[in-house]
Amino acid sequence: MRLSLSVLALAGVLAAPVIAEESFPATLAGHAYLPALSLVEPPADAPRDLWISGKYTSGARNDQPMTVMGNTGGNYGAHDTGISLPFIGQPVQGMSGFAMTRAEDGSWYTLTDNGFGSKRNSPDAMLFFHKMAPDFDNGTVERRETVFLSDPDGKVPFRIAYEGTETRYLTGADFDLESIQVLGDEVFIGDEFGPYIIRATLDGVVKEVYATEFDGKTLTGPDTYSVYVPATAGTDYQVQRSGGYEGMALQPGTDMLWAMLEKPILLEGGETEGPFLRVIQFDPKAGEWTGESVKFALAEGATAIGDFNFIDETRALVIERDNGEGDAANACAEGATDTSDCYPNPAQVKNVVLVDMSDTDEDGYIRRIGHIDLLDIADPDGVAIEGLSPAEGSFTFPFFTIEDVARVDETHIMVANDNNLPFSGGRVPGEAAHNEFILLSVPELLGAE
Repeated sequence: MRLSLSVLALAGVLAAPVIAEESFPATLAGHAYLPALSLVEPPADAPRDLWISGKYTSGARNDQPMTVMGNTGGNYGAHDTGISLPFIGQPVQGMSGFAMTRAEDGSWYTLTDNGFGSKRNSPDAMLFFHKMAPDFDNGTVERRETVFLSDPDGKVPFRIAYEGTETRYLTGADFDLESIQVLGDEVFIGDEFGPYIIRATLDGVVKEVYATEFDGKTLTGPDTYSVYVPATAGTDYQVQRSGGYEGMALQPGTDMLWAMLEKPILLEGGETEGPFLRVIQFDPKAGEWTGESVKFALAEGATAIGDFNFIDETRALVIERDNGEGDAANACAEGATDTSDCYPNPAQVKNVVLVDMSDTDEDGYIRRIGHIDLLDIADPDGVAIEGLSPAEGSFTFPFFTIEDVARVDETHIMVANDNNLPFSGGRVPGEAAHNEFILLSVPELLGAE
């Protein structure tokens, strides 16, 4: 007999494991960045409308480039970021996932998300992925290629923003791309709106879009095309807004995809099923959900994950994070009304966790082996780029959204942030965050069993 989602969830909450794991050291081995204001030209055959992006981010259409200042919002100090919308061109902006498989030239496949944060404000933000090559010797990141997603064969199961065009390029009004893997000559992308898995060619042509099947039901979110307002959380949709596939890992040996939701699933009544995330298995060769799933338990204070990648056939890395932004050393005083030079909601939980996907308990929780703390990174050799590190103490990576992690070799991993251009800071109040890439020496973490 198949149990209902609510019954399964209750059992999961009651059996939620107590997290007591080892914290391993991390040492900064490389630091590079892509400047925040990095733009790319649309393809020559794209509609002219796409040459100005971010026209809908201030509540009413605005066609005048660089006239509306980016701001972090009240929760993060209401800091202006020094970069204004709309943009001339398309923002390369926040990196939102590394593929485990590298390109033939050694660069990394990485993804830009939906544009400006929502379906409503991103209809002129093109969707694309890149080949990126960080140069840790020079502190720079080379964008070697950008591939724009399109739907010329009408595979997307709903009306897209550029439905009537010949090229049918996809935008942030269609999907919110958050995770990427490359398998053979195809790319698989995890989306947050559906949530969906998108299958495409390496030149960006969509071949299939898969809705999520879990526990005998199709999971939907508030931005799924088939969900209509008014809609009841937990009844009409189960996945939280911005809670779809933030992480999607490709398992070596099996070539199975494991898609991890960013946030806990909603139950009837609107409550979440517990402080854990569902990880659901998809067979890319068959184009089907297998029915297998496990649970990832969040540490205390963590609210979401940022990326998910295997390092071998069973062990994987997961970024878990809170919603904080900015270094705690520059936190606002309690009750402060002037937040212009401080962070009212500083980063507290930013971890890279090593898990064993082959080791689950009786309630389906995967074993957490240990973690590193991205707010406590040693830098004995002064590797950090000047101006992009605390004045004293450990190197920190205190960004709101940290959404990229991958194993580089037997002793190193690479981590990068999504800078939510132009709406996030994190380093200096009043300055937009760059896309930072950090190389970390973590032999103890990678060697842990």
